[in-house]
Amino acid sequence: MRPETSETPQPLRYGYTTGACATATALAAASRLLTGVEHTQIEIILPRGQSAWFALNRCQLTATGAEAATIKDAGDDPDVTHGALIFAQVVLRSAPGVGFHAGPGVGTVTLPGLPIPTGEPAINPTPRRMITEHLMRLATETDYRGGFEVTIGVEQGAELALKTLNPRLGIIGGLSILGTTGIVRPFSCSAYIASIQQAIDVARVNGVVHIAACTGAASERLMRMRYNLPDRALIEMGDFAGAVLKHLRRAPMTRLSLAGGFGKISKLAAGHLDLHSRHSSVDLPLLAVEAAALGADATLQEAMRAANTSQQALVLAHAAGLPLGERICIMARDQARAIVPPAVAVEVWAINREGQPVGYAGFAHGIVKPVSGRLNHEGNNDGDE
Repeated sequence: MRPETSETPQPLRYGYTTGACATATALAAASRLLTGVEHTQIEIILPRGQSAWFALNRCQLTATGAEAATIKDAGDDPDVTHGALIFAQVVLRSAPGVGFHAGPGVGTVTLPGLPIPTGEPAINPTPRRMITEHLMRLATETDYRGGFEVTIGVEQGAELALKTLNPRLGIIGGLSILGTTGIVRPFSCSAYIASIQQAIDVARVNGVVHIAACTGAASERLMRMRYNLPDRALIEMGDFAGAVLKHLRRAPMTRLSLAGGFGKISKLAAGHLDLHSRHSSVDLPLLAVEAAALGADATLQEAMRAANTSQQALVLAHAAGLPLGERICIMARDQARAIVPPAVAVEVWAINREGQPVGYAGFAHGIVKPVSGRLNHEGNNDGDE
């Protein structure tokens, strides 16, 4: 368990990726074999040229080669692998080059669409390149002419992987070894967006023509029940609607269902592509304006502007017989259609806190000019899924 954070604001600590940890341990194990040094810490060079030191839990000879391990420190990022023991086992071979293997806790790729071919250990291209470069440099320094067999493992990685998207991506048996810079930046969106893009790519390459991008578990349940979609067709987009829509420009699908809480769908309707409360707010005046277009009188409009949440405003509109949920979903669909290719048919579902549909806009395709909304950055955060 991590220690409690200070109540005094402090700069967030960065950490290191699983790929950087794997590189450090592979280098330490190979160095143990070629130099005899039993390292307690080791330095590596990250992809952008920075150096980084890693403390080692062990660096020892084995019956067939050597093994080294380190504890991953993700800094202040809420990373599922923070505190995990990452280890590398290295065996020398006569043929030059580096072979990679999945040890306990590292998954194997079983579906096409990822940057690693099927059947290969889920060690991504940048970590493979980092490990190879460091081992080749060591071989040159020690005048070693052979190659290396490298096995990367993560203690309890199979259990940790169940908390990630790996099972849906067809990565079976454990975690992926990841990282493009070697550094984990606290609360960075890049890793989540990359997982969304990978999930779309895997679905498309494996013949899925209809994906459902959902903001949370409740909207995902609705899509699963409505369409009986397989897991790989269900995309956990969270707040990153823009990541889904922009990636579909490069990797279009036949049909896209967008589903989420009414508050988040109303943000998309207003033109926001990041639906988190840090970056966008529910625009209650906009909801009142749209209700007015449906026939709301001045009293109802004022009550909606004074509502605590978008869900409350929606209940007021529906009680007056106004189909505000449908109107907001149509606006959100138009925002999406303005981004994705014309051939992608888009529908939008909005749900309440009980997971029941409160708005729907059916499948439509073709470029449209999105409905513009007045953005209210002083609005309320609904706490929607």
